[in-house]
Formats: sequence, structure tokens, C-alpha cells
Amino acid sequence: MVENQASILVVDDELSMRELLEYMLEKEGYRVICAANGKEALSRIEKDRYDLMLCDIRLGDMTGLEVLKASKKKNPHVTVIMISAFATTETAVEAMNQGAFDYVPKPFQNEELLHAIANALERKTLEREKRVIENELKSSVHFGKIVGNSARMQHIYEMIRQVARTRSSILITGESGTGKELIAKAIHEQSDRADQPFVTINCGGIPETLLESEFFGHRKGSFTGATSDKKGLMEIAHQGTLFLDEVAELSVPMQVKLLRAVQERIIRPVGGTQDIAVDIRIISATNKMLEDQVIAGNFREDLFYRLNVIEIKIPPLRDRKGDLLPLAQHFLEKYSRELGKEVTKFSSYAIDLLKKYDFPGNIRELENLIERSVALSSTNILLPDSLAMSIHKKRWIEGVRNRRFDIDEVAQGVNLDSILEEIERAYIEKAMECTDGNKNKAADLLGLSLRSFRYRVDKLNPN
Repeated sequence: MVENQASILVVDDELSMRELLEYMLEKEGYRVICAANGKEALSRIEKDRYDLMLCDIRLGDMTGLEVLKASKKKNPHVTVIMISAFATTETAVEAMNQGAFDYVPKPFQNEELLHAIANALERKTLEREKRVIENELKSSVHFGKIVGNSARMQHIYEMIRQVARTRSSILITGESGTGKELIAKAIHEQSDRADQPFVTINCGGIPETLLESEFFGHRKGSFTGATSDKKGLMEIAHQGTLFLDEVAELSVPMQVKLLRAVQERIIRPVGGTQDIAVDIRIISATNKMLEDQVIAGNFREDLFYRLNVIEIKIPPLRDRKGDLLPLAQHFLEKYSRELGKEVTKFSSYAIDLLKKYDFPGNIRELENLIERSVALSSTNILLPDSLAMSIHKKRWIEGVRNRRFDIDEVAQGVNLDSILEEIERAYIEKAMECTDGNKNKAADLLGLSLRSFRYRVDKLNPN
């Protein structure tokens, strides 16, 4: 018996009907258990969990509606389809109000009942996926605007709490797009300077000729175009936090001028004659190995030690994959609101595709991808095609298709299950892509029954 197949409890007081349903459903690959009356059905539900229950309305000892109500109390997630030769609008409505998924009148066509069961189990799978996502989101931590609950992010949250109320300079390192500025803002917001300015200087985005003026300000007439006095960003950040983004991009001459300001906490505007004292907390960030820049002579060692009193290293997204789904859902909700679209969830295949991609652009790339996908989506669910990353997806699928399997590798040992799973997953992905996520059509393309197709999907994506 297949371990992951759906289990169905058949409740009917007619032996011939029980035998018919048992034969028909087992032929389709389901695991079938029968109960002759309501009491036996509730006893079985008490001891075991079933994916679906087929229950007759009229039973010998109690009504099917009573069994439905009692079973929902014992297992709220059980899916129930009512069947009866005495179907009326009133009983159908009451059954649906009590939580039944569907109501099939006798006599029924076998295909009609099997179709209702397939639909019920498919909805159950979707609801289970939704609960998994919701549970992951509930367990995820939002530290300010930072989303994530991985062990590495928990460590960073603890560091933020520890360093926030100190005056020490902090260096935040990590690849581009990992959220270094969010970390800097979180430190500022947790500090006793939270109600004071948080000022960002993009050290790589300001022309060299304007950097000194941007940092320290200037006096009227100090250079061509200086038509009035201007405060520098360091003075504007007085009593608050100054965030030096991409600090490794500063030229060596500018590093010399910055060093004095960092050491003495005083600045002198361009063209000025008097120093100005500034009370600032300095947080710097870089996507480069600053130690290597010091060794190469591109960054002053004394400034490095002034800025790097405490270092916080931000891991790339590929090293915190547990945070991927909460981040993706966060961006999905954000851009659904901003773009006025009702895109509510990802399909299981889209989630699987996201998890396979390494996101070299990190969180910034993920956010851009989700924004673009929501904007282009024509449905309320993001399928693999609507993820707007078809190039990456095709590269992965073609990589599997074109992979050369060398049988001589067997001599060194191979994982056959892993190889076969890789191929099976690629074909299922492609079938779902070709059919816009329609499982019935995807199963036809692969020459599988819907039941067999669904089993393979569940096997590849266990909850």
C-alpha cells in the first residue's frame, strides 16, 4: 500500500453500497475503510484521521448530519461528502452549513463521485498548503521592518538589542541587497536616539567633487555655485545617527578628512574658519571585504578601526532559505496593496521554484521579482509562469534535461532515488507550466491519472 495515498472513510448502512464504494475507490488507489453505522464511524474517527469521509444521510442508528457534526468536532480538517437517495434542497443546504464539502445524490455515476472526491482532496491540499504558509508567517519575526526567523537572523536581532544603546561605531557587512540599511535603521530605532535624525550618505553615489560639501557643508562663496551657506549631512545628523552606506567607495583623500570628524566629532564646512561640534552615532556598511581593502592600500587602517568597533555580518538570502517564504509573502501582500490587486498566494510549484533559486541579488532581487510578478499577474495566485523569472526556471529545467548521466558513475556510488526525483520534478514542473497550473491537463500530458499525478506531487512536496 502506498504510504502517502489519501484515506477515505465510507459510512453507509447498506452492505452492497459499502462493497461497491470500497472496490471502486481502492481501484483508484485510495485507502478505504468502511463503517456500517454512525457509532462505528465516530469510533473510527476517534482512533484515526482520514483525509475524506463519504457519509450517507440515512443511517440505522443516527443521521448522517449528526455524524458530520460530531466528526467535525473530533477532526475539524476532515473533508466530508454526503451521499443519499433522498436528496432535497433543505438537506443539501443543511449539510453544507454543517461543513460538508459536497452533496452527491444516489444513484450517481461513478465518474461523478470520483470527480467530487478529486475536487475535495485537491481543495484539502490547497488548504493544507495555506495553513503551512500561515504557520510559517506566524512564527516569523518582524524586527522593525526586518522579516525573518532563521537562527542567523535571531542572532542578528540579539546583537541589535545589545549594541543599540551604546555609542560604539558599527560596521555592517554583507552582499548587496541583504538589507544592511534596514539593520542600521533598526539599531537607530532601538537606541536612545530614536527620536533624532537618521541620515544616510551614499558614499558611492555622490561625485567626488561634491563629497566634502555633502559631508561637512559649505559657506557662501567657497566655490563656484556656492550661493549660500549649506549645512552638511553630518551636522544635520547632530544628536542622531549617521549611516555611511558603501563606505569602501570613499577616496583616500576623503577618508583622511572623515577620520578627523570620526575621531574628534568635529567638522569644518568648506570655506569655513571655525569647527562645529557634532554628536553623532556612526554606522557604516559595505559589500566589500574592508580588511582586504586595507591590505591593498585602498582604505586607511586607522579609519577602518574607528568604524569597525562592532561588526554585524548579514548572511545572503541563500544561507537563510528558511526566511524566503515569509519574505516572499510579505512582499506579495505589500505590492498587492500598493498595486490594488488581489493576488493572495503562491502555488506550491511557484514556492518550490523560489526555493530552488539562489537569488544572487538577495532580498532586493526577491522584492523586485515579487513586485514585477504581482504587476503582471492576471490571476489571484502566482503560478510559476507568472513569477516573471522564466529565464531562471528554464535554465534549471534545461539543466536537468540536458544533464548527462554517466552510468560508469555507479562504480563510485550514486543516489538513484535523487536522480529519478530530479527528473520527475522537472517534468512535472514543465507540465504545469504548459497547462497554466491545471493539474488535470498536466496529468494528461504526462500520461498519468489525476490520482497518480497528485500522489507524485505530494511525494515531491511533503508537508
